[in-house]
Amino acid sequence: MNGTVRRSGYLEQMHGSKGATGVIKVITGMRRCGKSTLMEQFEEDLRSEGVDSNHIFHVNFETFEGYDILSPDELRRQLRALPKDGIVYVMLDEIQDVEGWELIVSSLEEVKNYDVYITGSNSDMLSTDLSTHLSGRYIEIKMLPLSFGEYYELHPGNAEDRFVQYLRYGGLPDTDPDRGERHSLGYLEGVFSTVLVKDVLSRLRTDNVNKIRAIARFLYSNVGNITNIATMAQGTGLNPGTVERYVGGMESALLFYHAEKYDIVGKKLLSTNGKYYASDLGMRYMALKGSGTDDLSRPLENAVYLELIRRGYTVRIGSYRDKEVDFIAVMGNDVEYYQVAMTVLSEETKKREFGSLEAIRDNFPKTVLTMDRFNLGNFGGIRVVNVIDWMLGR
Repeated sequence: MNGTVRRSGYLEQMHGSKGATGVIKVITGMRRCGKSTLMEQFEEDLRSEGVDSNHIFHVNFETFEGYDILSPDELRRQLRALPKDGIVYVMLDEIQDVEGWELIVSSLEEVKNYDVYITGSNSDMLSTDLSTHLSGRYIEIKMLPLSFGEYYELHPGNAEDRFVQYLRYGGLPDTDPDRGERHSLGYLEGVFSTVLVKDVLSRLRTDNVNKIRAIARFLYSNVGNITNIATMAQGTGLNPGTVERYVGGMESALLFYHAEKYDIVGKKLLSTNGKYYASDLGMRYMALKGSGTDDLSRPLENAVYLELIRRGYTVRIGSYRDKEVDFIAVMGNDVEYYQVAMTVLSEETKKREFGSLEAIRDNFPKTVLTMDRFNLGNFGGIRVVNVIDWMLGR
């Protein structure tokens, strides 16, 4: 491990909101994706800018020091003791572990000199009473595991070899591929179990870990496939109601993202079908070890989906008559179409991947992302780009 990597994109968002007291900054992301390190990096930035230590209050509730403040009364006591002059930066890491945290955070919003940042490992944070109490006075920063660019900065070397490792072991910052597969899988199993117990099962008030593991395995194995609750229930042999509840729990814990299907001709969402993508590919590899995980085409599609989300796009699955477009990426009025393929060197594959894009008669950009290093360029308005170069912004 070469230390840590600076999460520049997220830090820019935090600095862009710095000093906006009365607006809570909420950083959400799955466990171990780097939220605590991001807070530490932001604190370092504040200190380098000359902010006094007594004007920074930073607690990580998952550390030994944080355990001492888990009591709401103790947390309130320490907050009341903070300076009343100048801006005080209040950073509360994994705040959802504190009982009654919503009321504490909403009360901080009323203190005019507090600039408040909180992190949590569940997207439900903003569907709880917090959003009601804050009345929209918050900004959410959605954090993902490392991009390949960040991963490559942390683990330099041959880009192609590192990219294959990235597709296999994922982008959690503490997953170190250079320590070997046994170490990586052991670490990933530990994180996965923690997420299931702390962020899924406890919130669903159930202890049926076998059912939820079965659903997770199904979702991991079907990355890139159109699926819905009915097919998941059939595939796992579980009740559709149970499947829907548990899938919702795993989405809330940010283990999976759902991409809706969009009818390009009818210009409408097809809400009954869509695809699920893993927030971290290492979790997928760990859960499916020995079950066809040597095929990199599904992880490749998953990685492109995450990168588009990371770049700020709303991402949907495209349907154009009888053809499917892997991704429609929308940002404001801008639309881009993407196909993802391991290779388009054979005529059959090229015809299939190009055919979906050629059928669409608008003028929005169309791109095929591939692992190929040959026959790249622009072909009839369709760009063919090496996916590693695209990931690295080359």
